[in-house]
Amino acid sequence: MKKLLLATAALALLPGISQACDITVGLVLELTGEAGAYGQAGAKSVEMAFRDLNDAGGVAGCMLKTDTRDSQTQANVAVDAATQLVQVAKVPAIIGGIISPMSIPMLTSVTGPAKVLQVSPASSSPTLTALGREGKTNGVFFRTITSDALQGVAAAKFAVDQGMKKIVIIHQNNDFGVNLVKEFSDPYTALGGTVVSVTPYNAKQSDYAAEVTAAMAGGADALYLISDPVDGATIARQWISQGGVQKFLLNDGMNSDDFIAAVGAEFLGQAYGTSSGTVASASTEYFNANYMAFSGIDPAAPAADRSYDAGALVGLAIAIAGGPDAAKLPDALRAAVSPDGEVIHAGKEEFTKALALIAEGKPIRYEGVIGPVNFDQYGDISGPFRLWQIVDGKVTTVGELTNADVEAVKAQVK
Repeated sequence: MKKLLLATAALALLPGISQACDITVGLVLELTGEAGAYGQAGAKSVEMAFRDLNDAGGVAGCMLKTDTRDSQTQANVAVDAATQLVQVAKVPAIIGGIISPMSIPMLTSVTGPAKVLQVSPASSSPTLTALGREGKTNGVFFRTITSDALQGVAAAKFAVDQGMKKIVIIHQNNDFGVNLVKEFSDPYTALGGTVVSVTPYNAKQSDYAAEVTAAMAGGADALYLISDPVDGATIARQWISQGGVQKFLLNDGMNSDDFIAAVGAEFLGQAYGTSSGTVASASTEYFNANYMAFSGIDPAAPAADRSYDAGALVGLAIAIAGGPDAAKLPDALRAAVSPDGEVIHAGKEEFTKALALIAEGKPIRYEGVIGPVNFDQYGDISGPFRLWQIVDGKVTTVGELTNADVEAVKAQVK
């Protein structure tokens, strides 16, 4: 009987063998609202990862499906969607949200208490680490983006290197914005910079003239704009129209063609930014070569690369767990990046190899589109930072800060 079961399981993993079941994973992403562009790219990336796993034979004898809900970039909508997915649809895992103000309430109100795996492709708030440190996540939260505790350090170094000695900050008045300001300010000051003023703003206003006027009073040589493409474009246009210096530092989410088009490329020749970077691998090459044809979206779109990895890791975790058992998935997710495992990359052929190894009880190490993934005890990853500049209306990579570079800056902060 045992041999028969093993043979049946092995057959179910082979391409071309019909599957008798589906496994549905919940997605709660910002498909509309100010973060809509990120969520649309993220959803397509997860779908592509699931397609590749299904083409490789499926996981645990089943085909992967998504049940995708739009948070509308509103926390209450995100929580309601996650609640429906966990309590009614009984999904074993949720991928999302994209931004921290969606992921945090989903985690604290829904997935954490229910002990359901949650993987965010792009939520970078240090609060998520703090929740894990305080024992409030039940070990179910993971993310495929580096924390803003590190992005702030990278941004500080990049700003000083670009001659931004006196900077004013305008930031979203939410967990993401407040934390990024905090993580930026100390290393920036330690490196010799001066934060002239910090002005928060509340999202979704039609006009930010008051905030811009307040920030301009400081007479700085650059503006650090911590925002999203929609509000950020409004603020940047008002800053420029009031005669503000046209030298900008931008956060990762401002890597956006929509932002550039709305502001005007001619005003953004000295706009610089930081994003969570990648360590190029065969997965990176595969994704860059195939994502546009699958999705119609530029593979460089924010959250696209790391959303593929989030989908791939969740799918591989379900395979390792032997099915959609929520209690087993957090450990299985870590097992998908086992340091002792055989290296697996993205795509159908590589996933076919991975699923065969899993069926044989052998360890795997998924090296993703963003490079090798290593989760710490709180579900965080480390990695390099991409340094970019808007050149002729295009976001162009101009450098990189490695983990060692970031740690060297941190060592200077007293």
